[in-house]
Amino acid sequence: MKSSLHQRLETLRQRQTELDQLLVDPALSQQLDQYRKLTKERAELAPVVMLYEEYRGIENDIEAAQSLSQENAEWRAFAEEETRHGQQRLVQLENDIQQALLPRNPNDDRNIFLEIRAGTGGDESALFAGDLFRMYARFAERLGWHTEILSHSDGEMGGFKEIICKIEGTGAFARFKFESGGHRVQRVPSTETQGRIHTSACTVAILPEADELSEVTLNPADLRIDTFRASGAGGQHINKTDSAVRITHLPSGLVVECQDGRSQHKNKAQAMSVLAARLRDKQEREQHAKEAATRRSLIGSGDRSERIRTYNFPQGRITDHRINLTLYKIEAMMDGDLFELTGTLMTEHQADLLAGLADSLD
Repeated sequence: MKSSLHQRLETLRQRQTELDQLLVDPALSQQLDQYRKLTKERAELAPVVMLYEEYRGIENDIEAAQSLSQENAEWRAFAEEETRHGQQRLVQLENDIQQALLPRNPNDDRNIFLEIRAGTGGDESALFAGDLFRMYARFAERLGWHTEILSHSDGEMGGFKEIICKIEGTGAFARFKFESGGHRVQRVPSTETQGRIHTSACTVAILPEADELSEVTLNPADLRIDTFRASGAGGQHINKTDSAVRITHLPSGLVVECQDGRSQHKNKAQAMSVLAARLRDKQEREQHAKEAATRRSLIGSGDRSERIRTYNFPQGRITDHRINLTLYKIEAMMDGDLFELTGTLMTEHQADLLAGLADSLD
């Protein structure tokens, strides 16, 4: 293990000892916010320190085995075997320690808002937006997660001009966060009489749900809330009540509509949640732009203007351009089997983080 990593781990171990002393101080019980902050820090340090303690213990065992080997020839074979096993375990522990030291995205466990918008390609783009929504909804279903449509605008020939839904499940953002960006489709539309391949596109945005609006300040004076009658299928209820809600955030110009709930109260609550998520995402992207490091992960950039993936139906392939991955299983993937694709993206991102950690230790 590099001395720089040893030093960092020793610092973390000392900090945990310090936290243990602070947390048993009776006076801290009167400062709930500080108590929660220190408890959270202690919980984050514990896994890393535990691995480091095990690493130190095995180093001591190896040293003892090597001393035994030198002092007693009869125990040499046993000591050498213990040393070999110990060194193998040290390699695994060092890898586990590096994994535990990786910066964790605080949004990874959150629910998400999924927004899909048709782009270039007219009716075919709207149809593709519908296909993307079906793909993501089935993927969420395979994971046992709940999907709820919050708002949608239908395409003239089917699909959606725009659709916004909420996906609830532990780790939803971790699984979906690399989907933000431009998605391009190449196929022969059903309306094409000459059999020519057309290219169209959609944009996808993945927003982590904010914690009960507590992470975003929403001044009522900055909001304009309008109610109107929902459009589309819905029976008599749609025609008789102004249940749909439109919220405009005046400083930013962001507009959110929710009309799929049957009550105005529910639509307003959902619209506020979507607005909070969009504002939080906007603030984070602005902050990331200011703090952009020299070394920048392409996967983690989240630049929605870039084309991240192409769906080529005639060739039966899906290509993710960020990691140069091509999979010839388009039918299964469009039916929600995204495990290989999302898993590979997560693995590549983790490898990039590990490379950054290694650079910081040099």
